[in-house]
Amino acid sequence: MKANKPVIGLQTKITLLVCGVVAMALLVTNVLISSNVFASTQKALNEKATDIAQIIARSEVVIEALSGRRDEMEIQAFAEEIRSVTKVEFIVVIDMNSIRKSHPDSSKVGQQFVGGDEKAALSGQKYTSMASGTLGPSLRAFAPIVTRDGKQVGAVAVGILLNDVQHAVDKSRMFIYLAVVFGLMVGAVGALLLARSIKKTLFGLEPIAIAKLLEERSAMLLSVREGIIAVDKNARITLVNGEAIRLLQQAGIQGDPVGKDVESFVPNTRLSDVLKTGCAELDQEQDLKGITLLTNRVPVCVDGEIAGAIATFRDKTEIRQLAEQLTGVRNYAEALRAQAHEFMNKLHVILGMVRLQCYDQLADYIKNVAQHYQSEVGFVVRRIKDQVLAGFLLGKLSHAREAGVDLILSEESFLPEPADTEVAQELVTVVGNLVNNALEAVASSNVKRVGVDCIYNEGILHIAVADTGPGVTKEQQQLLFAKGYSTKNGNRGLGMFLVKRSLERIGGTIEVFSEIGEGTRFVVRVPYRIKGDAE
Repeated sequence: MKANKPVIGLQTKITLLVCGVVAMALLVTNVLISSNVFASTQKALNEKATDIAQIIARSEVVIEALSGRRDEMEIQAFAEEIRSVTKVEFIVVIDMNSIRKSHPDSSKVGQQFVGGDEKAALSGQKYTSMASGTLGPSLRAFAPIVTRDGKQVGAVAVGILLNDVQHAVDKSRMFIYLAVVFGLMVGAVGALLLARSIKKTLFGLEPIAIAKLLEERSAMLLSVREGIIAVDKNARITLVNGEAIRLLQQAGIQGDPVGKDVESFVPNTRLSDVLKTGCAELDQEQDLKGITLLTNRVPVCVDGEIAGAIATFRDKTEIRQLAEQLTGVRNYAEALRAQAHEFMNKLHVILGMVRLQCYDQLADYIKNVAQHYQSEVGFVVRRIKDQVLAGFLLGKLSHAREAGVDLILSEESFLPEPADTEVAQELVTVVGNLVNNALEAVASSNVKRVGVDCIYNEGILHIAVADTGPGVTKEQQQLLFAKGYSTKNGNRGLGMFLVKRSLERIGGTIEVFSEIGEGTRFVVRVPYRIKGDAE
């Protein structure tokens, strides 16, 4: 098994990187500056020696002594005095025959100048040179000594030993080295503080952990069935998942939405309003170029301030289909429960008759039950050709018998098999809620009867559900189909609302006929296409 490679932390990486960059920058700077410092230092010393040489060459003491108007011994005293003040290595005054008139070593006075680089100075030129004399290799500045009437009487050489020049350069470099060390220390401390600040901003997570979180978030967003759009505080889109892109493309909205203004790219999102108000908008319907969406919009708050907003949405048609499936399953479950309860009652009767050994009566009872069941099932199946609705009505018949209610499917009823299965699903919702309401309405009546008619005629299906209940007033009839309204106590008021919505989807209508004390009758008309008819 291959061992895992050691992972270097973010803080260590940043510290090493910053220190390396600072060190490289300072070292390159040192190389560039050192050469410049050497040249600058040498130039400064050249200028210093040249200035001193010109001062000596214009001194009245030196000019008059070389002209014979003063004692030549004064030149030695004057030159040494200037040398001690200026801290140069030597000041040598020579006559036109290159004989020294001054020298740091007084025993050298009167001797020939050593170096061989003084001839140009005796020819009236001013310059600097490098040469070796009695004191060693030195940088020399020459200047001619000229009287007021223009006659040259000698020259002066001011020298600085090359060792002193190198010492000055090394001293300058020392400051550079100190600056490099100080820069590295500051860089290291700064890198450490920067790394800690970045890790604090990243909640102490390493890059590999952040990358893993990003991958997991992307996977979760892709797996979510709802469309998701997130915006920043400027209402610009920052995140869109795959389902949202699919719904946008289905609505005819193409292109990459990230970075675009949400209101101009996706109309009617109202995310800008959420950013302004900071209030969530839940379970809102939104029309997106013909597609009805069920949308939730919530602000995103960071440290008490609104940093953005998120909208999650889903095609309402898909939600409706899921709701219909759940409603159908619930109705089927209730029907099966009623049939099971009725069957158990009959089994108890059979068991009792067996124990009493009433075998002749038992045979007649079983025969009657079987005949009744076969006649009821055959009656419903012959008239209701849609198996879903037929099974549903059989369950309701059992449920009604259990509740002591006469549920009667009229002899004239006939429902052909529909061409569109969606219509059958909607009819289950419509008939189921109407029959349930009717059964509840007659629960306290003396006559407990509910009648159901299903008649097909020239492309229109007529469904009537009548009960012998107490009836509803005209005012109540106006509110029956409002969401949340109910004539009964408790958390009710959805059944008739669902009936109306189902009829709207398949183009049907419903009417209510009711009189207080006379019962209520609902009449439904639905466009109905038979299976097998020409399109």
